[in-house]
Amino acid sequence: MKTLSIPSVNIHEAKTNLSSIVENVRKFGKPMIIAKAGKPQVKIVPLDSNETGSRFGFMKATNMVIPDDFAHLYQDEIIDMFEGSDE
Repeated sequence: MKTLSIPSVNIHEAKTNLSSIVENVRKFGKPMIIAKAGKPQVKIVPLDSNETGSRFGFMKATNMVIPDDFAHLYQDEIIDMFEGSDE
């Protein structure tokens, strides 16, 4: 089994090159360890693209009513648009 190690930099290098380290972590999606005296101190990880949260259920608090036949509303017109009907 192959183990993948997380790349690390010492704290001095991290202070000197923080902008490029952050950019690389963001760009490539790979974490980076910052070490002090050879001992890992922190891990920089990219934020997930869904970090803003899920949109599922975002309208739960509204009073919107969805008709029972919602899935069939305008069904014929939509099919005609996809099939190229010229009515």
